[in-house]
Amino acid sequence: MNAKRTLLSIIAILMVFAHSVFAETKDKAEVSIKFYDRTMYYPGDSESNPVYVYITVSNPTAETMRFKIADDKMFSVDFIGFNVKKTQLPSTQGLIRKRTTNQTVYFREITLEPGEEYSFRENLKDYLEIKDPSIYYVELRFYPELYRNKSKYMASNRLSLEIRPSPSAAASNAIPVESKSAVVLQPEDISPDKVIEQTIIARQKSLWDQFFLYMDLEEMLKRDPARSRKFNSVSADERADMLRAFRADLMLQRIDYDIVAIPSKFYIETTTYSQTEGTVKVLEWFKNDKYQERKRYTYYVRQRDGIWQIYDYTVDNLGTE
Repeated sequence: MNAKRTLLSIIAILMVFAHSVFAETKDKAEVSIKFYDRTMYYPGDSESNPVYVYITVSNPTAETMRFKIADDKMFSVDFIGFNVKKTQLPSTQGLIRKRTTNQTVYFREITLEPGEEYSFRENLKDYLEIKDPSIYYVELRFYPELYRNKSKYMASNRLSLEIRPSPSAAASNAIPVESKSAVVLQPEDISPDKVIEQTIIARQKSLWDQFFLYMDLEEMLKRDPARSRKFNSVSADERADMLRAFRADLMLQRIDYDIVAIPSKFYIETTTYSQTEGTVKVLEWFKNDKYQERKRYTYYVRQRDGIWQIYDYTVDNLGTE
């Protein structure tokens, strides 16, 4: 009888030791986050302007690690966000509703061998309410035993998230100068989305000098192969004449009508750019007598001497409303 008790005691001690080793190993796992496809971020809608974050769970130890991962990642991770005043951002209603509703949570058990990683992508705006432009600080909590055991979590590194004011015609009255001003216009070192925003607003107000301020007229002229061949074959003086004529034809709407068409309203969807190249996608609406057309403009910009310039564009027709 004593031998049996001794054996049970040894087994119990080994189980506790194994559990503690496993828990210690899990504590050595690393969780890191980074922006998946960094772009311009604005308040509001998670679908039209998502903030995708790439999440990686890694095993830097010499031992095998195991953890649970839910099919719905809202039961495996949390985002914690603060503004510059250290006020915590509230959770979205969708997240709260999902976690307070009785439901079956499906999950898998993931095994990571030494040096292996497990990664996935989540939309930060599905977790946090971001209503105001500001600088926010965001980190992630990963629950290896799912959210039901939320006291056990691993914290990630911290990201700095800049939410810019929503670009819209109504919110932007800033045009470099008044149309009748005698001041010579000078382009400013502003972001690609602001370049497009100011250009569109200038066209809405028929301010031609401002409209052309951030436009590379030579590259725009060369969009047409015939014009490009002629431009490249003539003298410098003739090229200057061609550029003056091209600008005048644009103002009279004789050519390239899409770039000088006047939208009744617009909304900047996405902005992506590197150090020298960028694209800005904009939804634009054009009124007709009985309906309005909706189009998606993609503006291509490049940076020269610290200034972003428009050098090309495409237009997709999205139908009528």
